[in-house]
Amino acid sequence: MYHFDKTRRLLTKSQYSFVFEKANRTLTQEFTILHRANDLGSARLGLAISKKMIPKAHDRNRIKRLLRESFRTTGLPAVDIVFLAKQGVAKVENSSITTRLGKAWEKVIDFYAS
Repeated sequence: MYHFDKTRRLLTKSQYSFVFEKANRTLTQEFTILHRANDLGSARLGLAISKKMIPKAHDRNRIKRLLRESFRTTGLPAVDIVFLAKQGVAKVENSSITTRLGKAWEKVIDFYAS
């Protein structure tokens, strides 16, 4: 099976703080995506999906699964990424989220290509 190992995740407060300090922002209708280049040679993902924005646990878990899978299948440069959910994302269908994530990944890739 496919595996999303710990080297591809932001795990500690200091790792999240690194991104929040000097974050570049990419906005979609559902998410605020904070990203910052790293020196590790691979991309890492952090999720800050709050109970306040998505009250039901099954909706939060669905969103996190979609984000992880989209991240895993996209070839990103060496960048740390944190996703923040916006109000109403739980009501959006999976296919719509996946499509918009594809466009967001393109913006992030273009940002670090130049």
